[in-house]
Amino acid sequence: MEGLDTLTRSLARRTPEQLAVLLTRHAEPLARRPAPTELRGLAGALWSYEVLHQLVIHLDHPRLQVLAATARISQERAGRAAPGPAAPAAGADYQSLMAHRLSFAHLASEPVPPEDVYAALGAAGPGPARTAAERALHALYDDGLAAPADDGAIVVPPRTPQLLAAHDLGPFAGSAPQPAPSSAPDPATGTGRTRLTAQSLLDESRAAAAALAATLERLLASLATQPAALRKSGGLTIREIKRLAKAAGATEPHTRLLLDLSLAAGLIALTRTPSGVTALPTGAYDDWLARPPGERLAPVLAAWSALWAIPTHTPFGETPTALVRGHDRHAPALRHALLAALATVPLGAGAPLPSLPSPEPEELRDLLAAADWHRPLAVTRQPPAEDRAAHTLHEAACLGLTAHGTLTPLGRALLADPQALAEPLRDLLPPLLEQAHFQADLTAVVPGRPSAALDALLAAAADRESEGHAVTWRFTPASVRRALDTGRTADTLLDDLAAASAAGALPQPLRYLVQDTARTHGRMRVLPAACCIRSDDETLVKELAGHRALRDLGLRAIAPTVLVSGRPPADTLAALRAAGYAPALESGSGATTVERLPTHRTTAPAPARDPGAPLALARRLLARAADA
Repeated sequence: MEGLDTLTRSLARRTPEQLAVLLTRHAEPLARRPAPTELRGLAGALWSYEVLHQLVIHLDHPRLQVLAATARISQERAGRAAPGPAAPAAGADYQSLMAHRLSFAHLASEPVPPEDVYAALGAAGPGPARTAAERALHALYDDGLAAPADDGAIVVPPRTPQLLAAHDLGPFAGSAPQPAPSSAPDPATGTGRTRLTAQSLLDESRAAAAALAATLERLLASLATQPAALRKSGGLTIREIKRLAKAAGATEPHTRLLLDLSLAAGLIALTRTPSGVTALPTGAYDDWLARPPGERLAPVLAAWSALWAIPTHTPFGETPTALVRGHDRHAPALRHALLAALATVPLGAGAPLPSLPSPEPEELRDLLAAADWHRPLAVTRQPPAEDRAAHTLHEAACLGLTAHGTLTPLGRALLADPQALAEPLRDLLPPLLEQAHFQADLTAVVPGRPSAALDALLAAAADRESEGHAVTWRFTPASVRRALDTGRTADTLLDDLAAASAAGALPQPLRYLVQDTARTHGRMRVLPAACCIRSDDETLVKELAGHRALRDLGLRAIAPTVLVSGRPPADTLAALRAAGYAPALESGSGATTVERLPTHRTTAPAPARDPGAPLALARRLLARAADA
């Protein structure tokens, strides 16, 4: 109780802005508890076992050492000041054992002079170790994991020894070790065996980010067209993952990664339907499509830094899946530790990515030793450390955060502040292009990323042929028929394509293709009767009736210009188009029916917390404390 009073007084001495920074930093663990109504309630939440269990995972080596040493000395002083009952004799009952375990001497704490802590860490005299220990102590004060008493002594949470007693933290190290370079750097050039420049690192990060944006766009478009069904036990089925991976043009592990990041970023959600739980885009997906590429990737990368899972890593004996709530609370700290360790690797001296699925221990030994300093409780103390670290590094490379064994500028921005990525991404990815270059070989080339409107126009009338630094579409009779099926006419389609042309005009072969396809489009009509085919061309009707490829339709002539099909309209249309014809769908009233691909949306998840909420809460708590 005395420790909570000390922490409460320490919190009351802060400004609203300083208290808001603490609330924002610990927003995730504090959100799992009721919102505090007074400063003492906030102090109790910060020092509760559940919150402490999450916060100590994110402490680096100096802060963890100072906290552990202070807790150990505090408990020893409390035990001497108020000794507990004698240890029960051998064979004592359970109640006696628990009474001794939870006795006052095991849970009490006493203020500890800072000099005792520095002496226990071997930093009694001036020097780098003393400076690092003092800096770590002040960081603990800022985080609310320790509080200064009125006489300058240190007060720590009473449950700290229970959290840290099982961990051997080794000797105190005030500075982070650096990973050993994979090659000796050349003093003249500053590079190793591989000659790299900052521009090449930037180019590789730009290429990875552009590929990520395109892959994510295709993945979400596929989900919008056909929602993915989840298993009854949770997670996507293997069949759905394979389908989405093919649609996105990505590997299955990367598809699982993008699905989990999209769910965490609020771009997709899980909704219950009569047939089960399905995953489909939210309303935020439409707003996301209208943003520039950099703004699209910002929430996805921020979600990766805080995700409680390593989506590409599947523990032994489990089935790979996606869209399952993560329970790996150490994953965010592991990512931070690996990125912080890579930030110290000079360009050209980094090691290549470790092999998958089971890396050799030597591949990651030096990197894990350096990362362990940044987050001791989340790296080597969470087996299997090598597998988890290897998959995390591959995910970082896929997201454009690392390249050639070191951090890219985007990776450094994420390490500094995951919520401030809009500016780095805006400089990394060029703006979307609104026009394409149409060529005489019936292709359209966009030398960059097309805008949503241009992509929708070209996707409706052409087939995507290749993708890289430039995106290429090819026009064919079938693709033009697909555009005409959506209700466009030859004139409107040509006008839309001409407006999107960088040259302002379309090549003659493309105009001829559209006009010739439109001339034959709709010469036959499919109407629902289960169903009928009609055409004013009697010769064409006879041709259809005798076509061998259409025997499964069971076509019968009921008039010189009308055939009856035994299959539904959708099957009949598909069979006719597969045979090379260009039918149009007609309603029962005789009007042409416009065919559109179905799109699906679900309700967006609960809106994100108001960014100004921590400051408002801080002002209320401090005002209430001042009134009291």
